[in-house]
Amino acid sequence: MEIPESLIFELRSCIAERAIDRGLGVLAKCSRTIEEFDPCQANAAAFLGYVAQWVDIGFADGGVVRGLLDRFPKGERERLALADFAYLRMAEGQLAMAEEEFEKASADFETVLWFEKELSDRQLAAIARFWLARCHRRVGRYQEALRHNAIAKRMALEQNLPLIAAVMQILEGWIAFQEGEPERAAKILGEAEALLRETDDWVTLGNIQSAYGRIARRQGRYHQALEYFAKAIEQYKKRNPRHRNLGRSLANIAFVQRLVALDLRTRMDREAARRRKKPKGGLGPTAARRSSDRKRLERLREEAFEHLAEAEQIYRHYDDHRGAGAVHVNRGLLYLDSGELERAKREADAAYQLGAEKQDFILRARARILGSAVESAKFEEQLEEAGDRAHPAQLACDYAREAVEYAKHTENRRLLAKAHIALGTTLANEFFNDPRGAQQCCDEAAALLDGSGRDYVRSDLQKLRRVLLSGEGIDFTLREWSHGLVGDRTFQQVDEEFAGIVISKVWMREGRKVSRVAEKLSISPKKVRRVLRNMGLLRRGE
Repeated sequence: MEIPESLIFELRSCIAERAIDRGLGVLAKCSRTIEEFDPCQANAAAFLGYVAQWVDIGFADGGVVRGLLDRFPKGERERLALADFAYLRMAEGQLAMAEEEFEKASADFETVLWFEKELSDRQLAAIARFWLARCHRRVGRYQEALRHNAIAKRMALEQNLPLIAAVMQILEGWIAFQEGEPERAAKILGEAEALLRETDDWVTLGNIQSAYGRIARRQGRYHQALEYFAKAIEQYKKRNPRHRNLGRSLANIAFVQRLVALDLRTRMDREAARRRKKPKGGLGPTAARRSSDRKRLERLREEAFEHLAEAEQIYRHYDDHRGAGAVHVNRGLLYLDSGELERAKREADAAYQLGAEKQDFILRARARILGSAVESAKFEEQLEEAGDRAHPAQLACDYAREAVEYAKHTENRRLLAKAHIALGTTLANEFFNDPRGAQQCCDEAAALLDGSGRDYVRSDLQKLRRVLLSGEGIDFTLREWSHGLVGDRTFQQVDEEFAGIVISKVWMREGRKVSRVAEKLSISPKKVRRVLRNMGLLRRGE
């Protein structure tokens, strides 16, 4: 029996209209067609190609695609018509993409695109471009991803497929966010959401909410970020209570809870320091308030661990290395915050191993940044290792250098900035005492980061700057400048750095009063506030 063309048409139309429930219903009625699938049937390759697209959307799992592919003998593929061969390569690429073999998947999609002009199924050609863009995005090649995505989107619009174009637009918005343009990203995502809102493409709508959450998180709007991630989970569950993307949102929630906990702990430490300075009987937070804060801090950590455990189960089910690695990194950060350094180290090592298995530069860089932070903490606490293991400070430096090299294989600017900050932090410690190298890392990171929002990575950069502007760091810098040694800095950069040194010191002497600094140095209060914020000495709104 042949596979009717009407079935292929219906599957293609449901994708174009983002009528997901309808398409899944059609496939549910095709169980016999799948079980008795024969590559000699008319339209067999086209059916396989569209089953692969529906597996990507959420039908069954990769085992269906692999089973159908296995029925096409390798030796007979050269006799296939060009269109049939394209459908097979699309299915192979989808399977490789699901297994995180992105280079192999890219090769499959590029093969399809070599003869895209000869394909009568123009929708297939547009999807091939889009999938190739997705592969480039996953490995951090953002410009290539944007190029292919723009072509795919244009092809979709030329075929009057606005909903498919809207799905492609989400990738464009995500890359705009990654490149430090959150407002533009939100606008692009909003346009796509407006088109898809009336569909039942719950996974894509969930992806939009998840992206909104990441934007809010980067801008320091943590409670809004949590709301967006909760909405994303709600959307994913409409499609599948254990959908793969649920793991990502759960991990994101855990990360935001950690940031909220860090902010809370900083406030508690600040209040404790003020309390110690005040005479007995002075005003301050009550014992009940302090107890409430401690309980909230513990609850945030417990909930973060619970969310990560649930995410880990989902990622194990799908054998998702990148997702499982993210869980290990986030859990390691929680252990690092509480001083459980050996546990944090085990999580960093586990994440690195997962990244190495898939040649994942992004995951390996994240794991090494965590590993560097753990070893730096060991050095600060004077926990030197015995035996053949290297000194913690040396390991911290080695891990940070590895992170820089891994990050350079991608176009992820924030990842590279974090790696430079990790390296600068190790070079600034007492073991290396290399302020020049640390300052160079600081400059590299600053050039990579955008200035928008209340960014935790920028906070880490400001901490490094404060270290370099204290004591020996300032003396070393001024001595270098007095001999005309300014490295690769421009005059404007030297001017800004000198302003930071002078303004921060005067601000401290003048009782932390911006108006006094402005009057004493005859500069505008606006400039004083800007410099102090860049130094991490003043928060926005203060």
